[in-house]
Amino acid sequence: MPPLSDETNAFYRDNAAAYANRERKAPAARLDRFLARLEPGARILELGCGGGQDSAYMLAKGFNVTPTDGSPELAAQAERLLGRQVEVVRFDEIGWHDVFDAVWAEACLLHVPRADLSSVLTRILRALKGGGILHGSFKAGNGEGRDRFGRYYNYPSRDWLMRQFSNGWANVEIGEADGGGYDGEPTRWLYVSATRPLSAEQ
Repeated sequence: MPPLSDETNAFYRDNAAAYANRERKAPAARLDRFLARLEPGARILELGCGGGQDSAYMLAKGFNVTPTDGSPELAAQAERLLGRQVEVVRFDEIGWHDVFDAVWAEACLLHVPRADLSSVLTRILRALKGGGILHGSFKAGNGEGRDRFGRYYNYPSRDWLMRQFSNGWANVEIGEADGGGYDGEPTRWLYVSATRPLSAEQ
């Protein structure tokens, strides 16, 4: 099963240039908090890199970043910014094992169908080394739905989202903040931090 609905895929395919090149700065404060937990030069997997701004920020700080996106069109846009290959990887194709010190998943796992999120999180857990960390962000809500562009969102509550991390994750913390998004609508964001235990067997 593809991790994104046909309409969601179509949006990113048809609007890749506009989406990737919009006026968007990397979320420096969140990135700095994330990077501060890592050793210099740590290996980071970015999921859903979009236009590549966050990967560019982390690369400029000296980290070893593997940028990926599920959309070939967005990956091509990110390659133009980064000057390096961006792998096309869907969430259900994440197949690394014990490779990364951290995973940065800003505003991308929110498109994973609710029924598939737990299995995708298990794939991410396996991709991390013991002690590795995940950052993810979601648009809060009380059930799946679509935005005005037709994009699918899982719109989790805090409690529902916490339950998705019950299988193997440690140190799960969920913060909340008001903000916005590409659709220009006021948004309540959920920011997740979680760790793969040092002794995890997955």
